[in-house]
Amino acid sequence: MTSVAMAAPVFQAEAADLEAPQAETAVPVATAKSPWQIRVRALGVITEDEGSVDAIPGSDLSYSDTVVPELDITYFFTDNIAAELILGTSFADVDGEGTISSLGEIGTAWFLPPTLTLQYHFTNFGAFKPYVGAGVNYTIFYNQSGESADKLHIDNTWGAALQAGFDYMLDDHWGVNFDVKKLFLEPDYSVTVGGTKYHGTAELNPWLIGAGITYRF
Repeated sequence: MTSVAMAAPVFQAEAADLEAPQAETAVPVATAKSPWQIRVRALGVITEDEGSVDAIPGSDLSYSDTVVPELDITYFFTDNIAAELILGTSFADVDGEGTISSLGEIGTAWFLPPTLTLQYHFTNFGAFKPYVGAGVNYTIFYNQSGESADKLHIDNTWGAALQAGFDYMLDDHWGVNFDVKKLFLEPDYSVTVGGTKYHGTAELNPWLIGAGITYRF
């Protein structure tokens, strides 16, 4: 009888242990990446030195190259598909060449070329993340002024854009970027020299070559 009495508390304690809920082991959950990414770049704008004045045979144009700051914003629809909008502004001195080389610097114009591209990002190279893209550009010309010309006006225009580049990610958020774009940009313009108004086409078709810093939210 004494043995049964002593065993009863032990049995009850074991039963209580069996009935007690077991603590769940915490399973870490991977944090989903934000679809937003930004880059800040130094951008070299290298133009194609071609163009003409319609009424003057042998006329040609050249444009100065510049280096400017640039911001781009990227939104990822999937790990591979993204859209990128670049924002920046630059300027070009327009010089006469060929039969109009005596004009020297014809004028200066600033331009804002917002460009939207649809990109494909390759994701099977680890931290190295190359991409290609294609899209559309609309360039706005402003603060236009004549030098040897009395007046210079370059028309706003649409153009196509091609792109290739890569990000090299240093961690989940920060990386470095190199990017090359080709814009197909040939705006019409008018210029007034000595009271006579001329028309022509400025074949800018610039390369945009940029390097900078990437941040993925």
